[in-house]
Amino acid sequence: MTWMVYGANGYTGRLIAELAVQRGERPILAGRSLEKVEPIAAALGLEHRAFDLDRARANLEDVEAVVHCAGPFSRTSGAMVDACLNTRTHYLDITGEIDVFESVALRDADARKAGIVLLPGAGFDVVPTDCLAAILKNALPSATHLDLAFVVGGGASAGTTKTSVEGAAVGGRIRVNGELRSVRIGHRRRTAHFRSGPREVGSIPWGDVSTAYRSTGIPNITTFTTVPGMLGQLQQLFAPVLRTSLVQNVAMTVAGKVKGPDERKRANTRAEVFGEAWDAQTKVECAITTPNAYSLTADSVLRAVAKIDGVTPGSHTPSSAFGAGFVRELDGVVASEVRFTS
Repeated sequence: MTWMVYGANGYTGRLIAELAVQRGERPILAGRSLEKVEPIAAALGLEHRAFDLDRARANLEDVEAVVHCAGPFSRTSGAMVDACLNTRTHYLDITGEIDVFESVALRDADARKAGIVLLPGAGFDVVPTDCLAAILKNALPSATHLDLAFVVGGGASAGTTKTSVEGAAVGGRIRVNGELRSVRIGHRRRTAHFRSGPREVGSIPWGDVSTAYRSTGIPNITTFTTVPGMLGQLQQLFAPVLRTSLVQNVAMTVAGKVKGPDERKRANTRAEVFGEAWDAQTKVECAITTPNAYSLTADSVLRAVAKIDGVTPGSHTPSSAFGAGFVRELDGVVASEVRFTS
């Protein structure tokens, strides 16, 4: 397959490119800046291209799949999806943004007509949580509620930080009776039973309020991570200021200077995921431990690219594309047995 990493000069894009070469793959590296992409491609011995998204169509005519890594995806995914539909190129990205998942899902009929797969969230956002949601649904088909929690170690990249800056102005999101609802961050708190032990977590907006709903049909979904108890109140108080273009621009500039975890930190940090689903009578739970989130992302993306041609055309989540067991195929992932708790 001829495939491309767009945004190869970003932190995660470069990790994907480097791991691809280690595994004998030869992706085309691309991005908006020739000055940034060219030296990376030269170091890895790969073909490279430089183009803005408004010229994506002309640069994808000979490409079978593109891994889109240039965020924030709220600003970039639409143009790349359009180009992929026009050129019949499979689309994968590493977003965790709820509204991006929602908008890509609306292109399902277009993707089926074009004969391609649209797969947003092919990295840590949202492969482990989406597959865990599907595992729990398979164990309890009558589930009406789903909680998913995660904790990560090792720090964030510039791209992740920029997405968080955007999200801070919006607040929390949950799924209630099949509909997305806005709530304050931390509106619910609970104990998550990770494999390493119990942790108190608070609700946050995470991609699974979109993707897990599409994967499982469970109508009530909340996502969690470790957050300070006062964060929700502070976010509500300062949200109007956070939404101003001046503050967003300054915050994005600062976020762009963030450096992701180095190789040693990635090797020595892990991520954990916990899920619980229930109906009126029964609860079921499961937990997963993974490598560092960025290491998992690179591995997951490469495995997804290798499988993408065998997926039924349309808009997919990771588990609808590859099955609930996909997460167990990834390097270093350990999953507990599904446990019925009531």
